[in-house]
Amino acid sequence: MTGINRNIARLKRHRRVRKNIIGIPEYPRLCVFRSLGEIYAQIIDDQKGRTLVAASNFKLAVKGNKTVQARAVGELLAKKALKKKIKKIVFDRGSYRYHGRVKALAEGARKGGLIF
Repeated sequence: MTGINRNIARLKRHRRVRKNIIGIPEYPRLCVFRSLGEIYAQIIDDQKGRTLVAASNFKLAVKGNKTVQARAVGELLAKKALKKKIKKIVFDRGSYRYHGRVKALAEGARKGGLIF
């Protein structure tokens, strides 16, 4: 499978998941993007089309493997969200399985105080 076909398949999976997940002001959407080396997460209000909180391991000074870094990103995102009085969210895993780094990010966000 070439890179283009793999990305097309990923986008199809993402659309299939996003059909059922919508972020509203009471329950904004936590969206995850995972690249080969980094992991990015943002909390989005879909009605206004605005990113409320964002975090990534790009500039995070956490040592360890990618799973440890993903958990730290989840905790950082939760800390920022609680400052903006966001407590309850809807988790959008995108086209990724709830496994590995995506699961670690979600567990970190839960540990930080977010409810979903």
